[in-house]
Amino acid sequence: MKLVIALGGNALMQRNEPLGMAVQWKNARVAAGALAEVARQHQLILTHGNGPQVGLLAMQSESFKGAEPYPFDVLGAATEGMIGYILEQELGNILGYDVPVATLLTRVEVDPNDPEFLDPSKFIGPTFEHDQIEALQAEYNWVFRQDGRKWRRVIASPQPQRILWHRPIRWLLDNGTVVICAGGGGIPVVKKEGQRMEGVEAVIDKDRASSLLAMQIPADLFVIATDVQGVFEHYDTPQQRLLRRVTPSHLMAEQFAKGSMGPKIEAACRFVNRTGKPAVIGALSEIAAIVAGDAGTWIVPEQDGAE
Repeated sequence: MKLVIALGGNALMQRNEPLGMAVQWKNARVAAGALAEVARQHQLILTHGNGPQVGLLAMQSESFKGAEPYPFDVLGAATEGMIGYILEQELGNILGYDVPVATLLTRVEVDPNDPEFLDPSKFIGPTFEHDQIEALQAEYNWVFRQDGRKWRRVIASPQPQRILWHRPIRWLLDNGTVVICAGGGGIPVVKKEGQRMEGVEAVIDKDRASSLLAMQIPADLFVIATDVQGVFEHYDTPQQRLLRRVTPSHLMAEQFAKGSMGPKIEAACRFVNRTGKPAVIGALSEIAAIVAGDAGTWIVPEQDGAE
């Protein structure tokens, strides 16, 4: 099958782990071990988030008063290369020379009038206590929202409109290459006069961009790999229940957090409705079982029915 598997940014940097490279290498090694079997058996496109990394780079960029901070389109490109390199290295160490791996920078067009620019929702960077954020807001004019019991910086996350130059991705895929692309949702660009493209201050949600990419390739299966087994009804209550097989209409009738599971469900449902093919949300540690149909929450076309 042709697979698009979207890894969360936390696949390389778990919540509350130290913000260092040793942790990211360790987590990438675990991710590569889970993905290797799938990469040998299927045509694989791998995308990934970059929330922790791009937020940390932004903080580092702004900490030096003698230089202008890098804009977020440039930081997005930097994290695409950085995370792609880490994943490519660890996958290559397992797959050897039998299965080539390539990382591509990927520009993604967004609408400059997207309402997200006025009401940002994308979490980036580390968490802070509430008494820490006032000084950061005053010094840098950052916007914060509560994430669990702590607070994180947020930035605009506009809807992706178009993957630019997806043909090289398809060519590499058809020639037996594992392709790592659209990292962090891709590099956000907007169209100016004529066909001129310019970067914009945003971070695109990687699940939405991955869904769009999966439609354009097109993929036979779209997988969103996260750190939970799937989608739960009544999550974090005594009545919570893992959904195994559902339709888009069932999921979209429920209420999910805008900044966490909500975009994943939206992206999965959009792929299913547009293509008539299934999508799955599940744990990265169970990725082989997910692809085999034995794990995760499967979102299927309406005519196929739910559990």
